[in-house]
Amino acid sequence: MKRIQMFTATIAACFILFFSCKDIVDHPVNPDLAEVVPTPCTDPPLRKWLNDEYLSWGEVPTLITASPELSMSDLANLHTLYFENSSENQYYGVNGEYTDQINQSFKDVKSFWDIEAENIMTVAAHGSMLQDRSKVVKMYTKIYGYSNEKANKYADSLATLFKIYPKFLNGEHPAFTFNQIAVPDTTFPNIGQIPAKIVIGDGLLQGLDEIGYAKIAPQAILAHEFGHHIQYDLGILQPGMKLTPKISRRAELMADAYAAYFLAHNKGAAMQLNDLQKVAEVLLNTGDCNFNVDSHHGTPSQRKAATEWGSNLARNADKKDQIIGSREFASLFDADLNELVKK
Repeated sequence: MKRIQMFTATIAACFILFFSCKDIVDHPVNPDLAEVVPTPCTDPPLRKWLNDEYLSWGEVPTLITASPELSMSDLANLHTLYFENSSENQYYGVNGEYTDQINQSFKDVKSFWDIEAENIMTVAAHGSMLQDRSKVVKMYTKIYGYSNEKANKYADSLATLFKIYPKFLNGEHPAFTFNQIAVPDTTFPNIGQIPAKIVIGDGLLQGLDEIGYAKIAPQAILAHEFGHHIQYDLGILQPGMKLTPKISRRAELMADAYAAYFLAHNKGAAMQLNDLQKVAEVLLNTGDCNFNVDSHHGTPSQRKAATEWGSNLARNADKKDQIIGSREFASLFDADLNELVKK
């Protein structure tokens, strides 16, 4: 069981942040990134929920899904990242239940911030992709470099596993699309150019729904990922940037703040205090306690603090209809970063 817990801790942390190959824009600020002394930290309810799902499967099926050879927890998310390059006919949620929320929020957030956003698209990662043999084989050959023989063998293995383990839900269990990704217009080796996009996995939204946040989670997750696109535009996220826990944490907390400011602002989503509190709870659920991991996203309490900082900036403004520019916003955030990470 210890091996299962190690695996679930890793999977639950995989809210991937991609660094692109676009031209660097001047960096708005160059802060002395805040140091953090690890403090007592408890994984949030979303991670506990996912961990309990894996434990309910048992050790053997969980370890099968953890196999780096099969990469079952990555296939659908990465297929969407690399090959889903049209926003047409996208739906969010297994049954499209989050589609209206995502589409409306995306329209609003694009018009709110002062960056060029027309070329950014949203796309959904669906676990049903794992039932599409041609897509599975394509991933194994194009992305993982397997031979046609090996790719077809592994595609057969997935089909067999879905019959043996009904709890996999034919690939539509949330564990197989438990992710969110922001990537700018960029070029990947062996793939070519892909457009700027936000990938939202069904599984992440399902998990947040299971713990009580269906009403708020789609808008919060979308606004957070758009915050990363602001960072790409400003050059805060740069090509070839080496990740460290401090760099990753700063990027994630700032994206939380961008999201909360938009969601709270009169000219943004104009959410009321009760809903903004739930936004903070959604984003704290994407925090982690992995202080020394390069992709550390900030602790749950830090994520909550950054979210509240952003919403308070909008709610307490003297001129409530004035929108702070994205560059100025980054500078204001960095000025308070040292205090936020003490939370």
